[in-house]
Amino acid sequence: MQLNRFTDFGLRVMMYLTQCRDRAQPVTIPEIAERFGISRNHLVKVVHFLSRQGLVAATRGKGGGLALARPADSYRVGELVRLLEHQGNLVECADPPCALHGACRLAGVLHDALRTFYAELDRYTLAELVRQPTGAAIIRLHGLAA
Repeated sequence: MQLNRFTDFGLRVMMYLTQCRDRAQPVTIPEIAERFGISRNHLVKVVHFLSRQGLVAATRGKGGGLALARPADSYRVGELVRLLEHQGNLVECADPPCALHGACRLAGVLHDALRTFYAELDRYTLAELVRQPTGAAIIRLHGLAA
């Protein structure tokens, strides 16, 4: 299984924002785009989605910027990946109709595997993702913005 770029970028944004609580300057989309070498246009879409979901607080205008909407230890990684992935069924048995529909165990096995995958991710919080050495690496990225 491979996560899509939207999820990758969303997780990077969330991880970056964990380390910005004590910064004097607000975190901006152009800053994150530059630090990670990501298209600003892609990040705008990701941040807009995160904001609509109530995960990121975005303030517009001069002095505006981005921040986590709640403490980093309250975000479960599985929760974030579920929202960002928009994951449906791994296989679609009805469209187009599968000749094995109703007599195949594949969809059930894949559903169980996906549930296990998310359960494993839910064991971790965003705060845990940015423990050392990741937190120090993010702070170095912040330093580049100063």
